[in-house]
Amino acid sequence: MNTAVAGFSKLSKEEKINWIATTYFSSPTKAIELIKKYWNSDEKLQKLHDEFIENTISNFYIPLGVAPNFLINGKNYTIPMAIEESSVVAAASKAAKYWSTRGGFKATVIKTEKIGQVHFMYKGDSSKLELFFAETKAKFFSETHDLTKNMQQRGGGILDITLEDKTNLLPNYFQLHATFETKDSMGANFINSCLEQFANILKKEAQAYKLFTEEEKDIEVVMSILSNYVPNCIVRAEVSCPVADLSEKHIPNPEAFAERFVRAVQIAEVEPYRAVTHNKGIMNGVDAVILATGNDFRAVEAGVHAYASKEGQYSSLSHAKIENEIFSFWLEIPLALGTVGGLTSLHPLVKLSLEMLENPSAAELMKIVAVAGLAQNFAALRSLTTTGIQDGHMKMHLNNILNQLEATEEERHLVQKHFKNHVVSHSGVVSFVESIRNT
Repeated sequence: MNTAVAGFSKLSKEEKINWIATTYFSSPTKAIELIKKYWNSDEKLQKLHDEFIENTISNFYIPLGVAPNFLINGKNYTIPMAIEESSVVAAASKAAKYWSTRGGFKATVIKTEKIGQVHFMYKGDSSKLELFFAETKAKFFSETHDLTKNMQQRGGGILDITLEDKTNLLPNYFQLHATFETKDSMGANFINSCLEQFANILKKEAQAYKLFTEEEKDIEVVMSILSNYVPNCIVRAEVSCPVADLSEKHIPNPEAFAERFVRAVQIAEVEPYRAVTHNKGIMNGVDAVILATGNDFRAVEAGVHAYASKEGQYSSLSHAKIENEIFSFWLEIPLALGTVGGLTSLHPLVKLSLEMLENPSAAELMKIVAVAGLAQNFAALRSLTTTGIQDGHMKMHLNNILNQLEATEEERHLVQKHFKNHVVSHSGVVSFVESIRNT
């Protein structure tokens, strides 16, 4: 079947849906019904969603849950989390309650520096380029003043610009490496606008520079773009308590638990295969809060995993130790977040989530997000080193299996009663439901 289509973006929403339904589905009517079933009944709100991206046909819902009882730097939070994975919110809530009686979480923003680069090719004497840059540097600041004045009034702006010689990596490759402070905005548009202006200034000034030959004046700007790797935009989250205070129902021997927990973290520090799954658990918590607050989880994911490899091997983002009978568990991660601009001022549920967090600054949101990641990691490691991860996860997943089987209320009751004392597995649930239906 030839499914190419010309001018698709110019079709109306109805025309797009009709084309998709008739092209790909054996029952176009059912496909259209399903697509429209997820439209918002409020036409104004649906129009808002439609305009977030191009070629919108419907809404794809992800549950928005909350994890209460997070005590962070002495203040209580209920954290919004948008995620579809069944056990994440429950695990975060459990970890929050556990640490709320042991001093809570501590969180500190270490740095908030963001990065952008102008990548360009220069064929000539590098010493002349360095002299040119030294003489021209002030113009990169003065000739972007119209772009930066509002940010400067909020305490942000361009922090510094350096010339980087990368010819050892690629012939003739240089870059302008710029650092920024964007305060409560994520700052992508601000940074990219500044970088494109830097590129224009670079080319213009190079053409007028008397020490350059004609070839040296002909600087080729390849691209101007922010970096999602922000190793100097770092937040630390941590918990600690006397080892004896770790005791609870599933931790009858806190000393043995603490030692096993630390070993589990050490394994993730040295074994990349384990570290990837370990860090994925951290990002379960991080991404859920980032998504709920309208931030870019893809950018954060890319930057965080690059940071996990900064020593040359992929490693754990979190660390643990026992020292003087005190158990400590912490992480440091790069988080470039915003609480103004973008979806934060457009998406109604994003605005609701931020208000639930008492309208935090970007720095405060960094702390909350990092804590959510640490809590998620603690919950996973506690399960792994005590009861095992599948016990809690599969019990949470039980509802998903029952929904797939379209179980009745009576069947649900019998299944839940049976699996209180049996290991939950997909095949086990299917077999048990079939046995009920065959009696």
